[in-house]
Amino acid sequence: MCNILLLGSRAAGYSYLCQPVNYSNDVNEVRIASALWWYYISKGVEFLDTVFFIMRKKFNQVSFLHVYHHSTMFILWWIGIKWVPGGQVAFFGATINSGIHVLMYGYYGLAAFGPKIQKYLWWKKYLTIIQMIQFHVTIGHAAHSLYTGCPFPAWMQWALIGYAVTFIILFANFYYQTYRRQPRLKSAKSAVNGVSNGTNKAPEVMENGKKQKKGKGKHD
Repeated sequence: MCNILLLGSRAAGYSYLCQPVNYSNDVNEVRIASALWWYYISKGVEFLDTVFFIMRKKFNQVSFLHVYHHSTMFILWWIGIKWVPGGQVAFFGATINSGIHVLMYGYYGLAAFGPKIQKYLWWKKYLTIIQMIQFHVTIGHAAHSLYTGCPFPAWMQWALIGYAVTFIILFANFYYQTYRRQPRLKSAKSAVNGVSNGTNKAPEVMENGKKQKKGKGKHD
């Protein structure tokens, strides 16, 4: 899909910074519109993730972010395909998002092979970072079009900016809760359980049925 969008945009002479929607029957424009239509269908297929989570009783994975992400993408891209099936904002956003999803589902595909492969998948958190970068780039791209007065529908660009802001907030919260807060809580829990309590007190061991300080002899 990425290749179709990129090749179609080049053949049509698209500008990556400002390209109005062309509603003609030009072969390249129809090609881009068709690719965007399939991209829209893929958003519906991705929502099956939620169905599979429920069927497997993985309710902890059916978070607000997950449901919001998949349901709103499917609805909003229907609006996009119906009224703006082309132009720099539509094809640029779909191309970037498709590329990121290739990485994301590549990660999940490798993770499905089990613990032998999962131990090498240390880069999961960077997928979240890449997604947040994507939203910032999207905002900058749309803001540039508005600032320069590009004749792409302004309502679509403002909607895209507002939508991207909600994703930045939700994904930033997910990143903090998953990769910042939880490790700290685990570290604190380990400290409470005596793994690391921040003191120089020697751990206790059992000797002849009695607690002894590790490092001390019987005659101390």
